[in-house]
Amino acid sequence: MQQAFKAIDIDIGYHPRGYRIDKTASPLNRYTRWQVDESGTWSNPAPVCFDALPGDGWVKSEGFDWELGI
Repeated sequence: MQQAFKAIDIDIGYHPRGYRIDKTASPLNRYTRWQVDESGTWSNPAPVCFDALPGDGWVKSEGFDWELGI
């Protein structure tokens, strides 16, 4: 089982409910909400403010490919 983190402790990571944090990305891509379909594909990102993110349950990541939507 992966270790879960608080949103405040994430520089790059995702939340299983379709949120991403990427503090290395452009301002519009820093905090995003995605649609996740049944197959686990992430699509249609929309910028959100930090306060809209879930507080905990985050998974750290090495990075995302914004062109591919992953």
